[in-house]
Amino acid sequence: MTRPRLSLRQWAGWTGFALVFIILAAFAVWRGDILKAGLDPQIPFQAYDPPAAPDYDAASAWVMRDTRVDGAGSAAIFFLHSTTFDGGSDWNGPIGDPQADAYLQRVVVPNYAGPFARAGAISLPRYRQGSLYTRLTLRDDARDARAFAYGDALAAFDAWLAGHPTGPLVLAGVEQGGELIDRLVRERVAGDASLRARIVAVYLIDVIVAADNLSPLVPACVTATSTGCVIGWSQVDEDNEGAARRRLRRALVWNAQGRLVDLDGRPALCVNPVSGARNDTIVPARQHHGAANATGLEWGVRPAFIDRAVATRCVDGILRHTELKTESFREVGGWADRRKARQYNLFYADIEADVERRLNVWTASNAS
Repeated sequence: MTRPRLSLRQWAGWTGFALVFIILAAFAVWRGDILKAGLDPQIPFQAYDPPAAPDYDAASAWVMRDTRVDGAGSAAIFFLHSTTFDGGSDWNGPIGDPQADAYLQRVVVPNYAGPFARAGAISLPRYRQGSLYTRLTLRDDARDARAFAYGDALAAFDAWLAGHPTGPLVLAGVEQGGELIDRLVRERVAGDASLRARIVAVYLIDVIVAADNLSPLVPACVTATSTGCVIGWSQVDEDNEGAARRRLRRALVWNAQGRLVDLDGRPALCVNPVSGARNDTIVPARQHHGAANATGLEWGVRPAFIDRAVATRCVDGILRHTELKTESFREVGGWADRRKARQYNLFYADIEADVERRLNVWTASNAS
């Protein structure tokens, strides 16, 4: 019996179906590369015309300026936010980009600036940040764009410092913001004895920093009560060896000329945010002060904490931690959002307690 032959229309239908299947399969395999390519400005940085510079005398250049909550302490806090601008036609994000600002206000401010609110008056500048794309590639153009952001960080810091001639200071930054604070401390703070004496602590959150880059005048915090020192770490789930290796392999750190260069096997800084000390001791979950998902909360509202939940240990310069499997601590959002700083803070209450403790020590040491 002869089988019926397919008509031209049927052949076209099956061919179309096969093509759609192939395209969908290819997209699934190379989805990350395709989406990343869509963020590439497609222009050399040297030929790029960056967005207009912020005016740090204007309110529009600040998300917060000396904002206090009731009962806050005596410190002045300078905070640089993480990456919120995805990219596209720009290497560096323009000031006031609506989408970037919305993410900043909804996710970054409550989760990462929030832990410092009770320590004093917090100031958070906008700056022409390197786009998310600059953190997904090791190209020289991307390194230049990330280094370009330092000019704004320095200008904002000097404008802020002029309004705080006395009293205790806290500097903090997350991811890209931490990268910029690292350079700021070495180039602007370490060599100024009077300014250095006012530093309660420096917090470099979720960023790789070369330990041997730290100035001996502003060293890593050795104990939980050290002041004038740096607390810094980059965190990875304890079972994710691949992620830990990738972070170290792809890490860029500042050199003496203000260029971002490969870490290249140098030791990375890890001060455990739970213990507040620089060592490789296992810190059990019972010492964990509390994780929080503060996304969407209004400023000044303290989130609910899950405490005694995360064990930590510094291993080869990376903070390894047990996974918190509660639903509110899972990665959410689109492809780009899941490549930014986490949309929750595993160490919210630990940071809050750490800065309060060090501020009390600094205040007692400087009492007249």
